[in-house]
Amino acid sequence: MASKAPTEFEQAAGFRASLRRFHRISEDAARKAGLTPRRHLLLLMIKGAPGGAERSTVSELCARLQLAQSTVTELVQRAEEAGLVRRAQAREDGRIAYLTLTPEGGRRLQLVHDQLRPEREALTRILREVDGQRPAAS
Repeated sequence: MASKAPTEFEQAAGFRASLRRFHRISEDAARKAGLTPRRHLLLLMIKGAPGGAERSTVSELCARLQLAQSTVTELVQRAEEAGLVRRAQAREDGRIAYLTLTPEGGRRLQLVHDQLRPEREALTRILREVDGQRPAAS
């Protein structure tokens, strides 16, 4: 008996289950590296800023994290207190502060990033399948 193609709802459910699994594994990896899940995302968004800048402002982080400014400000302050990020005023405009990772912040982010590599690769394959693309050659 031939198997039928999955319905759109089956694909959507499988996709969401895969996203949830990735999210849970990411949270566990962050905790093992001594980070809260939100702190991990903060570090990732700073290090992975567009254009390879590896720095970000609070306003940029609000947009990328989809969190209120007060929430991001508190998250940044706690990360600073923990020695994971540093703040430096912009030379061109003293009202702007750029956030970068400290060596310790970078080390912890790298631990999580390395641990999640297989999960990111699996999620990439799933995304390609959902989009109807052929998996990339390994």
